[in-house]
Amino acid sequence: MLVQPPIFRFGPFELSLRTRELCKHGIKLKLRPQPFQVLTALVERAGDVVTREELRELLWSSETFVDFEQGLNTSIKELRAVLNDTAEAPQYVATVPKVGYRIIVPVHVVSVAESSEPELGLKLPEREVASAEGLPSNPNRRLPALLRWPAVAGIVAALLIGLASYWRWSRPRVNAQPAGGKLMLAVLPFENLTGDAGQEYFSDGLTEEMISQLARIDPQQMGVIARTSVMHYKQNPKPLEQVGRELGVEYVLEGSVRRDASTVRISAQLIQLEDQTHLWSRQYDRELNNLLVLQAEIAQEIADEIQLTLGNKHASNSVSRPANRSPVSYDTYDLYLKGRYNWNKRSEPGFHQAAGFFQQAIDKDPNYAQAYAGLADTFALLSTWNFVPAKDFVPRARFAALKALEINDNLAEAHASLGLIAEQFDYDWQTAEKEFRRAIQLDPSYATAHQWYAECLSFQGRFDEAFAESDRARQLDPLSLIIAADHAVILYYSRKYDRAIEQFLAVRDMEPDFPRSQFIVYSYLEEGKFAEALDLVEKYARKHRLEGTPDFFADEAYVYGRWGRQGEAQRAFVRFEEQSKLRTSSEADPASVLLRAFMGVGRKDDAIAVLQKGYAEHTNLLVSLKVGPFYDPLRNDARFQDLMLRAHLR
Repeated sequence: MLVQPPIFRFGPFELSLRTRELCKHGIKLKLRPQPFQVLTALVERAGDVVTREELRELLWSSETFVDFEQGLNTSIKELRAVLNDTAEAPQYVATVPKVGYRIIVPVHVVSVAESSEPELGLKLPEREVASAEGLPSNPNRRLPALLRWPAVAGIVAALLIGLASYWRWSRPRVNAQPAGGKLMLAVLPFENLTGDAGQEYFSDGLTEEMISQLARIDPQQMGVIARTSVMHYKQNPKPLEQVGRELGVEYVLEGSVRRDASTVRISAQLIQLEDQTHLWSRQYDRELNNLLVLQAEIAQEIADEIQLTLGNKHASNSVSRPANRSPVSYDTYDLYLKGRYNWNKRSEPGFHQAAGFFQQAIDKDPNYAQAYAGLADTFALLSTWNFVPAKDFVPRARFAALKALEINDNLAEAHASLGLIAEQFDYDWQTAEKEFRRAIQLDPSYATAHQWYAECLSFQGRFDEAFAESDRARQLDPLSLIIAADHAVILYYSRKYDRAIEQFLAVRDMEPDFPRSQFIVYSYLEEGKFAEALDLVEKYARKHRLEGTPDFFADEAYVYGRWGRQGEAQRAFVRFEEQSKLRTSSEADPASVLLRAFMGVGRKDDAIAVLQKGYAEHTNLLVSLKVGPFYDPLRNDARFQDLMLRAHLR
């Protein structure tokens, strides 16, 4: 039997050794033979370092006389250009100084048949794709009730270990609202005292489990800071007094872990920050049999201790704690955490990497509900952020969320996923609210549910409610970039442009390249700060090598149009049209890009046509019709009012 050469899939790319082609989203990319060979060597040894000497032997025989250093450097440069990668901030190919190169994303070997499918995982059977398409988001109206696992409530897993840029959150310009009387507690990262860096996963996992358990003690009276924020202090430890100020908490739980081949010792202490009082401390010695069971057991004991210690003042006695449904192995759990870490980057490579990790977790444990919820979030945001066509991935997002709820109907993350899908693609605001409220009911400490619910309320113009939910999300996860940026967007929608700019600048000060913060351009335009808006557009294009692209010229046309400089707007629009014609049909400009270009030169009929097409395809383009200042020039058009009616925004 003839064995076909393998096809390697990484992120949005496929590398076929049979056809010697590199494709992105099914589109063939140009790559010279030597860079192609370099990429082949890297994917064949994914995760390992391929040395420069090995590449020399691969590319140039000993009889060939060439400037090896220059030739290899040129090949690597060409490869990175094709992958839209950089040496300074690599997303695919990393340089190992003085050694060689390594590919840093998951690489999967797929069959020829599989390669015709979209590049992300979760292959849906035909009948399940059909059942997931175009249906309301309420799972009880979709699939029969199957075996349901007990709930997992309270996990906010965004693995932000090593994100050094977060140190700047120590001086945020816009702070979350105060807790309003509710006790707030932070679980600081448990310290690994084994002397073995390979055991970090255990101490990090214990931190995660503690947050999960404590968040369920009495969520009406006690909030627990999300993992995203507390893991910042793993790499940047600070005095407890400063931690309390930055996170807005009254209590912290500190701990440490020691272990050997058969036993583990875990110490924990609860500290009241007001006077640095140690309310209690305890040490646990256990035989090391099953890590996951052990972590859950110790976390539950500590949670019980905290409830007893603080119960008279802060907690009620009627606490319902659903049992935790852990994955079958710690490796599976680790894959899930890596998926959430990459998902939280909110970038196209990050989403693709996240999908790969979630799929690997599902492959190891097909009944791991949270991994399905992670896939649902990934596919939904890939579509929401226009990285992939909604028609291809929204059905996958819907199916993954429903699958998570088949396994565990009380999983807050999955209900939040369905709420996002109902809002962004179904325009079903009633169902979206129902799912978001259910997620918050199941896990009041799930910051993302509050964040997405706030956004949903803002789209409907219910800003008082939206700000209350957004403030709650920021209180639970004060160091989250996306929650802070989305708060700025809600300020923009509510026409509080000066406050929106202040909030966006706070985010950009902490992470200048965070994608959502680029939304500040629209606030600048509404404030008449046209030069600042244009400067940001140009700097962003230079940094991300977007100069000369349709996206860049669309932005230029829109900014110049709002500025009243119609000549420059028209010239930018002509360049936009020229560059767009060079694209293949599969590379067609996203609707949002077309809208900016048309609105910049006042082509309202074309803009309306784009929106009508977006409605027909059920994209998320219409969700901000009611509140977006961007759409103000179209509001008096009867066709625009009809679109608002059809999107249930009137």
